[in-house]
Amino acid sequence: MGLNMKEIGMRIRGQREFLGITREQLAEMIDITPKFCSDIELGVKGMSLNTLDLISAKLKLSVDYILYGNAPNEYLDSAKMIYEMLTSCHSSKMKYAVEVMKNFIMAIEQEK
Repeated sequence: MGLNMKEIGMRIRGQREFLGITREQLAEMIDITPKFCSDIELGVKGMSLNTLDLISAKLKLSVDYILYGNAPNEYLDSAKMIYEMLTSCHSSKMKYAVEVMKNFIMAIEQEK
């Protein structure tokens, strides 16, 4: 079973967008061109181990998740709980919930 480059790219793009990082910002963070970043996200090109490691660190995703979509059980349990909370939220308030989560993640990153 080989790697699915399109799915890898979708996971990277999804997390980048969730964190509110532009493609250009991510490219700068990991020292690649925005075009190459786009190619990775579209599944057109692969990446070096070094680039994969940088993406993992900057987007706070495990390499296992990026490559295969696998997440640790504690991550899945937390994700399910968050999903249940969000699905009970009225759609008109969803943007506020997403903004709170983004701000929380950014605040944690600033503490490091």
